[in-house]
Amino acid sequence: MTTETDPITDAIARLRERAERQGAAETGSGEAGPRLAVDAERQRLRQLEALLFAAAEPLDIETLQARLPAEAEIEKLLATLAEDYAERGVRLVEVGGRWRFETAPDLAALLEEVKEEPRRLSDAGLETLSIIAYHQPVTRAEIEEIRGVAVSKGTIDLLFEIGWIRLRGRRRSPGRPVTYGTTDAFLDYFGLSAIGDLPGVADLKAAGLLDSRLPPGFDVPDPGLSTPGEGDEDIDDDSDQPDFHVDFLDGEDGED
Repeated sequence: MTTETDPITDAIARLRERAERQGAAETGSGEAGPRLAVDAERQRLRQLEALLFAAAEPLDIETLQARLPAEAEIEKLLATLAEDYAERGVRLVEVGGRWRFETAPDLAALLEEVKEEPRRLSDAGLETLSIIAYHQPVTRAEIEEIRGVAVSKGTIDLLFEIGWIRLRGRRRSPGRPVTYGTTDAFLDYFGLSAIGDLPGVADLKAAGLLDSRLPPGFDVPDPGLSTPGEGDEDIDDDSDQPDFHVDFLDGEDGED
């Protein structure tokens, strides 16, 4: 014999069961109450973790309290979260009354990145480099003639240190002055396939780097034609370059 269930009776039973569960949660008695309390604390820990993780700066307790439910015990939650992260790659720490995540001290070496800050060229350095690039092979005296001022030892030394210039050869003239030219590192840094890719007069004018009304006879040399000049002697043995360079530049410095 099958007994049909009265829908009204079922509804009353479900309401009574729900009321009993809510009462247990409010009084802290029974199985449902502790489970709900644990779930609520876990959710607040997740919320606290998200706030601290996304913050651009450390957060104080007042700021955290304002974001979390009023019944949340912030200090207790912070202690629990700090304990959870104590043995992880990041940890929760207090800094001046504010809280933040930071890398575990014993793992700091993994995140170290050594960067070499490029030395900024002065106007004198840029002028000297430009003259060498466009007029190479060029001597120090020729650079000074074009610039109108003496070239200091420091300017040439810096261009050598960066690796943008090299010794090209010696002029077969009195004193056998050394000549300078640019390096492959210079081409790489400025994104040039060859020295002939340097901008010409039209390009410089278009970029606003040259006045459209240039003096008569003004010209920018074609860098693509930069080959050892007549009477120049190539320097084949690079091992002689540093000593010769130092001896050559031991004279008076200019006013760069």
